[in-house]
Amino acid sequence: MAKLAIKSASQFITILLLSALINSVSAADQNHEFVKTMDRKLFGLKKEKLSHFRMYWHDIVSGSNPSGVQAVPPLNSSKTGFGSVQMIDNPLTSGPEMSSKLLGQAQGFYAQASQQDIGLLMVMNFAFVQGKYNGSTITVLGRNSVLSKVREMPVIGGSGLFRFARGYVQASTHKFDLTTGDATVEYNIYVLHY
Repeated sequence: MAKLAIKSASQFITILLLSALINSVSAADQNHEFVKTMDRKLFGLKKEKLSHFRMYWHDIVSGSNPSGVQAVPPLNSSKTGFGSVQMIDNPLTSGPEMSSKLLGQAQGFYAQASQQDIGLLMVMNFAFVQGKYNGSTITVLGRNSVLSKVREMPVIGGSGLFRFARGYVQASTHKFDLTTGDATVEYNIYVLHY
């Protein structure tokens, strides 16, 4: 008799648990959506504006304190260096001289992604340290065909004052030292942001 009571109680508990599980799954399907429209004012987003920034990106690969270091060497003997990866923490300045006002750092990497020419995959955050943009970033990800006079890459986002940012950058080499490999590149950033 005790075994029968235990078996019935066990079956009863099992049925209750299954019923609760089915009800919770059913309720979850009815009450939770995968996506919902948000009011941008809740995030303090007002009218979108277009800003233009001009700065100089300094890739220093020589000396005792380089801002760019090779993280992965090329695994073959291709003339383009295909496969190499360079990590960067490059200064961004207001003018082409390193003594110009520091605006921020370009942090990320570039990788030699082409076997036929010098085509880099650029992945970097422009992390600002000046004025109202201090602490905000603009994120760039795209192809940089280094030997072209002007290269265009997309702005894919940002943080801080550049949340929801989109736009593009245009890069043009200002100076390249064949002896050291150091480069100064002018960046013009056109970014839509709130």
